[in-house]
Amino acid sequence: MSYAWVALSAVVVVVPLLYLVALSLMTQGQISAGLLFPTDPAWQNWVNAWNSAIPRGIFNSLTAAFAGALLTLALALPGAWTIARHRTGGRALSGLILSPWLLPPIVAIIPLLTLLRVLGLINTLEGLTLIYALINVPVAIWLLDGFIRRIPVEIEEAARLDGAGEVQLLFRVVVPVLAPALIAVGVIVAILNYNEFLFATFLTQSQDSQTVPVVLAGMLSERVQDFGRIAASSLLAVIPIFTIAVLLQRHLVEGLTTGAVK
Repeated sequence: MSYAWVALSAVVVVVPLLYLVALSLMTQGQISAGLLFPTDPAWQNWVNAWNSAIPRGIFNSLTAAFAGALLTLALALPGAWTIARHRTGGRALSGLILSPWLLPPIVAIIPLLTLLRVLGLINTLEGLTLIYALINVPVAIWLLDGFIRRIPVEIEEAARLDGAGEVQLLFRVVVPVLAPALIAVGVIVAILNYNEFLFATFLTQSQDSQTVPVVLAGMLSERVQDFGRIAASSLLAVIPIFTIAVLLQRHLVEGLTTGAVK
């Protein structure tokens, strides 16, 4: 039975990707004819996708996603440590911190636009990176809280007996132990950032700062839609984040299984 579920899951995941690959090699006429596979591969779709704004959008997305994830971890780690070990705010604080993250993101657009205008970062990749860093702090704290609580207290007590202060204890003892968890949470947050669309649409208007979801949405809003080029562009957008996830798979699985139970 378990093998059947695995096979079904694989089909659900792989078939849409395979069809997207097929679309990326079809002409508009073949797509209109309802073909499932290209009769004559149209490699020009990939050339057109590469010569469009997609590569710049991928670079912007990767930059904002991973820089934002690093800033998120830098802000979330001390907060999660304080909540888990010093009982700051009681047991419910981590859940209360997460609650604004569950609200519709559209309600935050006007305050964030005002914040970026005050900072002089409106319509910039730096401003979008800052927003990504801030909006994911609650979920990062909530995830890291569970990981930190699984660290044996005896390790920290031994470090304190050796004269370690709170800062030394956090960065020299806790961080090395939490390394797999930090990688796992960082990858999760980076993927959330990479796929984010709403804030990127409102906060970046110029092509130099737009992320790949915004660029793809612009292709769909064109008067004459070239679905072959859009499919090729979508695959180009998937390749970088998929490759990173595969390369970090061992750390991701190790981190999630180490501290998944709160």
